[in-house]
Amino acid sequence: MPELPIWVQVIDYIMGMIMWTLIGRSAMNLFQREDSNFFFMKAFVMLTNPIIKRFKIITPNFLIPFFVPLYVAWFFYMFRFYLMPYLLGYSVMGMLSFPLESDISKQIYELFN
Repeated sequence: MPELPIWVQVIDYIMGMIMWTLIGRSAMNLFQREDSNFFFMKAFVMLTNPIIKRFKIITPNFLIPFFVPLYVAWFFYMFRFYLMPYLLGYSVMGMLSFPLESDISKQIYELFN
């Protein structure tokens, strides 16, 4: 992967953290209600509610509440995978081309090898 400008990496890291936090909220919602007193569930809800509210206008009403964070996370994925490379003049880069996930996978590889 070519060296990306720092501003691209910062945008991708922020969007990646938002996307994974939304996915984490849905995963945590399998085991906890949204109004649970569990600290991590409160944190997921507090961090993601403002984002979910901003996407309310394009979120279909028929979606059950469990799928709403996944639906919003899908937009962040699509932006990171398709729009960012297009705007930067690259073709779609493929699996593990996201800077955040690529750096995490490199750290895991170095940890175990």
